[in-house]
Amino acid sequence: MAISDWPEQLRPRERLLKAGPHALSDAELLAIFLRVGIPGKDAVALATDLLGRFGSLRALIHASRADFTAVPGLGAAKYAQLQAVIELARRAIAEEMTAGAELSSPHAVKDFLRLSLAGQPYESFHVLFLDVKNRLIEACELFRGTLTHTSVYPREVVREALARNAAAVMLAHNHPSGSPAPSESDVLLTRALVQALALVDIRILDHFVVAGHQVHSFAEHGQI
Repeated sequence: MAISDWPEQLRPRERLLKAGPHALSDAELLAIFLRVGIPGKDAVALATDLLGRFGSLRALIHASRADFTAVPGLGAAKYAQLQAVIELARRAIAEEMTAGAELSSPHAVKDFLRLSLAGQPYESFHVLFLDVKNRLIEACELFRGTLTHTSVYPREVVREALARNAAAVMLAHNHPSGSPAPSESDVLLTRALVQALALVDIRILDHFVVAGHQVHSFAEHGQI
């Protein structure tokens, strides 16, 4: 039976409009994105199969183009649409972060970093540059490495911070194949960056480590 033949109170789109997106399951939200199913499967059934195939919504969202388009019913157009949705969400959060409010809470920063870093198959080191009122000036990826390692040069971080007239920074990197717990090298790097930036009177407010949906904050654990 096509979704259009379902009782109205059961259709995902109508339920979203009536009760809000939070009332829907992952499969139902994904079905609205897919819009149509494939022969023998409506959009909800296809969405359920997709979540089972990739293992999680996060894994589906961050799937490579080759893996995504290999699934019947998911072509390049759907992949492009999904990437556009992810980028819109990332830009909306970034816009909120640059709207003039102080970054006094790490929640928006964590959401932004999850969208930016979670699911990447390589290590990536980002710096969020802040002004004297802790408002975001710019967020940049400064270094990119392999699955397990990224080379970070304190001199370059200092140079980029001075170029933006930053008064403070937040650091972030991901662990593609591990837990969000910082390694000993992460701790040593953070100390080195604190010392290097202190020489030019720039503070490090936090260092985040992203692994999937988990984010470790150095500041919250008293490590900075």
